Amino acid sequence: MKEFFIEIGQTFSEFFKSTGIAGLDIPSIIMMIVALVLIYLAITKEFEPYLLIPIAIGMLLVNFPGNQLLNKNDDGFLAFIQDGLKVYPQLIFLAVGATTDFGPLMANPKSVILGGAAQVGIFITLIGAVILGFNAGEAAAIGIIGGADGPTSIYISQLFAPNLLSAITVSAYSYMALVPIIQPFIIKLMTTKKERMIHMPQVREVSQFERIVFPIIVMIIVILIIPSTASLIGMLMFGNLIKESGVVSKLTETAGNALLYIITILLGLSVGAQASAANFLNFETLKILALGLFAFSMATACGVLGGKVMNVITKGNFNPMIGAAGVSAMPMAARVVHKLGQEEDPSNFLLMHAMGTNVAGQVGSAVAAGVILALFA
Repeated sequence: MKEFFIEIGQTFSEFFKSTGIAGLDIPSIIMMIVALVLIYLAITKEFEPYLLIPIAIGMLLVNFPGNQLLNKNDDGFLAFIQDGLKVYPQLIFLAVGATTDFGPLMANPKSVILGGAAQVGIFITLIGAVILGFNAGEAAAIGIIGGADGPTSIYISQLFAPNLLSAITVSAYSYMALVPIIQPFIIKLMTTKKERMIHMPQVREVSQFERIVFPIIVMIIVILIIPSTASLIGMLMFGNLIKESGVVSKLTETAGNALLYIITILLGLSVGAQASAANFLNFETLKILALGLFAFSMATACGVLGGKVMNVITKGNFNPMIGAAGVSAMPMAARVVHKLGQEEDPSNFLLMHAMGTNVAGQVGSAVAAGVILALFA
C-alpha cells in the first residue's frame, strides 16, 4: 500500500511539473496582467478594440509557460501567421484605401502641406532615439510612431527592428487611442481662442472624374519620386481606385470589410505574439513608450505650427487647429479639431477641412515610410 501511494505521489508530481502552473514566473505573470489590462481598456474604454483585443490575446497566449505556439515543429500556429507580417500592413493599406474618401483632400489641396508638416515629428524623434542609444534602423521605426499610423509602424519595425516590434506597435496604437486626450492639450497650448474660432469656407464638391484620376495620379507621381513607397502607396491608391471606379462593388465591399477584419485579426495576434516577457520587459520598452509619446506630441505640434504658418499666409483666414489633423489617426484627429472648434463657437464647422488634412496625413505617413526606407534600407 505504501508503494502504491508513493507511485501515485510521483505520478502527480510528474503531472504538475508538466503543467504551465509549474513554469509560471514573475515576468510571465506581469505580461499576462498587461494583456488583461489591454483587454479591459479595449472593451470598457474602447481604446482601438479591433486591434488591441487580438494583440492582447496573442500576448496572453505566448506568455503561457510551456506553450509551443512559436515552434513550427510543433503546434506553431502563431509562428506560421507571423510569417505574414511582411504583407499584412500593405493589405491593411488596401483596405483603408477602399474605405477612405479623398474628396476633402482634393477639394482643399493645401491640406497636403499640413499633412507633410505633421510628419516632421517623425524625423525629430528619430534624432532623439539615436541620441538615446538606438541604432538608425531602430530609431526610424520608433520615430514612425509620430505618424499615428499603426500599419506603417509595423511595416517599418518588422524591416528594421523586429526585436522592438511589439513595444513599438503597442505604443503606436495606445497613443492613437489616446488622441482625444493628448491632442486637445497641445492644440490649446499652441493656439489662442481667437485662432480656434476662425471659420473656414465650405469645401467644394469633387467630381467623379477627379475621384477616379486622383489615386492614379498620386500613385504615379509619388512612386516615381520615391520608389520605396510603391507597396504602401500602391495598395492605398489601388484600394481607393476600386472604391471610386463604381464598377467593382464586390471588390470594394470585400476589401473594406472581410479583408480588413481578417487581416486585423492575423496582424493583432502576430504582433501580440512578439510580446514575450523576454522581448517586452526591459528598459528599452520604457524608452520606446516615452519616445512614442514624444513623437506623437511633436507630430501634432508640427502640424499646428504648419497651420499657424498658413494662417499668416492667408492673413488670418486659416484656422491653425486644422494642422493637428495631419497625423494619420483617422478620423479621430479630425473629430478632435472639429469638436474644439465647436466648443469655442457652435456654428464653426471644421470637420471637412480637418478630414482633408487627416487624409493627407495618411498619405504622408506612407511617404515618410518610403523616405526612411530609401535612407536606411
